[in-house]
Amino acid sequence: MAKKKKKKTPGAVIASNRKARHDYTILDTYEAGIALVGTEIKSLREGRASLVEAFATVDRGEVWLRNLHIPEYSRGSWTNHSPRRTRKLLLHRREIDSLEGKIKDGNRTLVPLSLYLKEGKVKVELGLAQGKQDYDKRQAIKRRTEDREIARDLGRKFKGIKA
Repeated sequence: MAKKKKKKTPGAVIASNRKARHDYTILDTYEAGIALVGTEIKSLREGRASLVEAFATVDRGEVWLRNLHIPEYSRGSWTNHSPRRTRKLLLHRREIDSLEGKIKDGNRTLVPLSLYLKEGKVKVELGLAQGKQDYDKRQAIKRRTEDREIARDLGRKFKGIKA
């Protein structure tokens, strides 16, 4: 019997940053682990997090996630964490060096695209992104509506045909 291949899709998605794909052109994606404290993981398992203003930086050979909002754990005590603290991302050295070079090259930034659970661990999908101008955003919206209209017209055309 052949072995089943593992799926490469993320597990339970905790939070996603839909606005990032609108505001930026995503050039490449990376998966990274996050160094968390106990009450943060408990809060994330409840499905509470916000990636809205989050971004990642490379400082002295380490990648840091800033402005990720994980609210305090509801049943926590004095051990609760600060909701917007800076969190370290766990990547391989080669990936960090590559990212650092790509960010210093041009007008690029690291944006978290989604936060999810994978095999019991919290992972973040980082996107190497380049900012879009307003006219790029309008062109993307126009292209999306044209594709939707074409698909609608094709659907009408083939509804009358029976196999």
